[in-house]
Formats: sequence, C-alpha cells, structure tokens
Amino acid sequence: MKLIGPFKQIIPMTGLPPKGALADNQLVIVEDGGILIEGDLIKTVGSFDALTKAALPDNTEIIELHGDHTCLPGFVDAHTHICFAGSRANDYALRNSGKTYLEIAKAGGGIWDTVTQTRKASKESLIKGIVKRAKRHLTNGVTTIEVKSGYGLSVHEELKMLYAIKAADALLPVDLIATCLAAHMVPKDFKGSAADYLKQMAEELLPALKVEKLTNRIDAFIEEGAFSPSLIAPYFDKAKALGFDITVHADQFSTGGSQVALKYNALSADHLEASTDVEIGLLAQSPIIATALPGASIGLGCAFAPARKLLDAGGAVAIASDHNPGSAPMGDLLTQAAILGTFEKLSNAEVLAGITTRAAAALKLTDRGQLQSGCLADIGIFHTGDYKEILYNQGNFKPCMVWKKGELVYNKH
Repeated sequence: MKLIGPFKQIIPMTGLPPKGALADNQLVIVEDGGILIEGDLIKTVGSFDALTKAALPDNTEIIELHGDHTCLPGFVDAHTHICFAGSRANDYALRNSGKTYLEIAKAGGGIWDTVTQTRKASKESLIKGIVKRAKRHLTNGVTTIEVKSGYGLSVHEELKMLYAIKAADALLPVDLIATCLAAHMVPKDFKGSAADYLKQMAEELLPALKVEKLTNRIDAFIEEGAFSPSLIAPYFDKAKALGFDITVHADQFSTGGSQVALKYNALSADHLEASTDVEIGLLAQSPIIATALPGASIGLGCAFAPARKLLDAGGAVAIASDHNPGSAPMGDLLTQAAILGTFEKLSNAEVLAGITTRAAAALKLTDRGQLQSGCLADIGIFHTGDYKEILYNQGNFKPCMVWKKGELVYNKH
C-alpha cells in the first residue's frame, strides 16, 4: 500500500449530480487529507493524521508531501484526434486571412490534407506521434485520453490507425480509449457515392474491429461536406446491431447531428457550437453527454458551445480538447476548459466536473473521474493550498505530480 499526503485540499469530485448546473459550494473539500492506495485503486480518502495512525500493514509506503498541495482526480480528455501525421499550419494561416473552414476544405485543405499525410505515414511513425502528444497531455494532468481514427478513410488505413492507437496505449502510462471515425468524410479518391463508402465501411471495417478488439466506439461527422442524418442511418444501424457504442460530431456548423445522437442513444454529442434552443432542450432532457470542444472554437475563431444554456436546462456537459492538426492544434485541455469557463460563465465545479466525472461518463467509464474507494488511483497534484488557483491561472498552472493507477508517472519537483 501507499499513503500520500498531507494535502491542504483534496477535491474528490464525489457526491455531485450527473446532470445540471453546479455551484462551487457543492464541491466536497477534504482538508489536511491523505489518499491510501492499494495496487492501482484508491482504498481510502480521509484525514492524513487519522490514516497514519490507523493499523496500516507494515509494508505501507508513506509518501509525505511538504508545503501546500491540492489534489484532484486525473483529468479525462474525452475527444481527441492525436493519431495523425503532418501539419495544417497553412490552414491556420488561411483561416486567419479570412478563409472559412469549409472553403479551405473544398480547396483541398482541411481533413483531406491530413488524410493524405497520414496515409503516407508508417504505423511506427504514427505510434511515435501518439506517444509524444499523449505524454504532453500527461504533464498537464490528463490520465485518460480518447483517440479517434478518421484520417485513414479506407478499411486498410483505418485499421492501421487503430492498430497504432492500440500499440501506443501499451507503451504509455495513460489510458488511450480508441474510437473509430471512419465516417469523417467521403475520401476524394473513393470510386462511388457517399452511401457506397459507408456501406463498405459497415460491411468490411466494423466486423473487423470486433474481431480484432480494436474499439467498441463508433463516431461520425454529421455536417455539410461530411455526412447527412439520412446517409449515416444505415451505418449507425449496422454499428448498433454489432453492439458498438455511438458518439457523434454534432451541430458544429449546422444543426442535425444532435438529432442523430438522440435517435441512436449516443453516449455523447460533441461540438454543438451551432445548437439552438431546440437542440439544447432535447439534449438536456436526454442521458447524452454534451461535450464542448473549446479548442475548436479557439482554433477556428468561432462561438463556443452553449455550455451555460445546456447546464441550466439540466444537461450534462463534458469538456474535451479536440486536439487535432486542423481546427484545434493547441491540445491543452486545462487551458481550454478555463477559457470556456470564462466565456460561458461556468463555476469551478462545472468546469472541473467537465474534465473529470462528466468526461468519464462520456466514455462510459465508472472507475475514474473521482477520488473514492474502488476508483483508479489517477491523481493530479498541484502546488497550491487553494484549488481555485488552478482555473484562475487559466491553464498556466500545471500539476507538479501525476499518479496513474497508483504509480508516480510525472514529477516536476
């Protein structure tokens, strides 16, 4: 066993409702606390003094901290595209010169540019890129990262990406949760219609994912230039029949995707920058997690997802980085979450829940996002005595230590 402490504050993120608005006074704060770890799980969270005086096994390692420290659950980034090759710096320059995302895509940039570069890359180079980006996430306190395919857009290339994600996961202390996004766009070199492409993916790729156990999550981009709600229906029908969980890129530039998420009982609807009061109301009444992606809003210079309205309507809001080479190259979850909180007037509790408990729910993970008995010992430690300092510094205040499954995996001290 290991006992870590004392912490000036432990914010375990326990006892919070899974949906709706949150006030900071709803946060449990354990003062002068300690965390007892057994194996890769948390055994007890409580008073450090009481835990040190308890009848602990003789082999218990006591890791005593000096100075003021605050502890949070390891962050969960529930939407990223960190498996890719190349750069889209040219797209960024064009957007800042006045071109729109869709105009750049139609001219040969955008997603297709990254598809071209990713197809040229070897699986080994993709693995190296994932590992590098995931390690940076780790230094920012992120201990679980969802990673999408979607830059392959053929059966062979999508499998290459998902094999790379699986291989990278085995090399990293963080957990990578793979998602298949073969329905990202219709590849420009595909000989056939959008319906034909989806039919091929449904018949050839989806069964292979089950056989190879590469993912249990299927995503699709519902948008102009990608897939319409009617086109995606047979593909999602096949995915549901095979037992996959569904998530949706929804309402980024136009509405329609959130209705698809509702129809297929998706775990999450992600983006939502274009959602109106109609979509907000429907999502809030459902169990779907609304995942805001402030990195895309910052990268594209567009409105943020209506997180405040979604919470006030009773919805559950997660916050993810959308780290990708095109619209969201920053990839810093904590910075983006803090900025979203400023613009959408979110409480600290709402922001922190969005990158811990509610983000874990978006991935259907019940063993993390909270610091309590039986949960994974995924812990972010910050050198401060007041948790409010973390978001106040808008991402400039990083963890000094990160623990993953009971092991110290990052130490800035």
